[in-house]
Amino acid sequence: MTIKNHFLILAFTVLSVFNGISQTKLSASEQTKFKAKVQKTAQNTQTIVSDFVQTKHISVLDNEITSEGKLVFKAPDFVKWEYLKPYQNTAIFKDDQLLVNNEGKRQNIDLGANKMFRSLNSLIVNSIKGDMFDESQFDLEYFKVDQGYLVKFVPKDKRLKKFMASFELKFSGTTTEVDEVKLIEPNDDYTLITFQNRKLNTTVSNSAFKN
Repeated sequence: MTIKNHFLILAFTVLSVFNGISQTKLSASEQTKFKAKVQKTAQNTQTIVSDFVQTKHISVLDNEITSEGKLVFKAPDFVKWEYLKPYQNTAIFKDDQLLVNNEGKRQNIDLGANKMFRSLNSLIVNSIKGDMFDESQFDLEYFKVDQGYLVKFVPKDKRLKKFMASFELKFSGTTTEVDEVKLIEPNDDYTLITFQNRKLNTTVSNSAFKN
């Protein structure tokens, strides 16, 4: 798996045109209240441990590609994506480094030396926490959907647009935590990640982020 594909999968990775779900745009006041709730949740989140199911839709394939794994996050910016099925590989973000273990083949990438990778790493961290309403970087739309909220992000940066046309976060209506992340590529292929069995603020050792 190439580094580009890792970022496409992970950025979020993230997260949709949720077909069949009614969408109602939030008013300005509703947007303000919603963002305040999400940001409060993010500020109170020190660790996240969650299972996830990732579905990759590629237009030229008849069947979607499904993977399962575990996400571990520790503030401020330690992230581990561990894929368990059907293949085992890991991507760890820490200390401005991307550490990849792809079925035993290890690779270290210096994020600090690359502005694009650094921006994508920030995107990943903030997507996981749900705290990324940066109107200087994205055109945003906010919707109320069944049992939650949906926020659509369109990047303004031309370099980011080469990787993603847009992405979407679906939030729980009760906890305002991120339930789903969808990344839509310029060719309309997409990756959908659904989080399950999420645990917040449990003890997570730094040793969990060793490659």
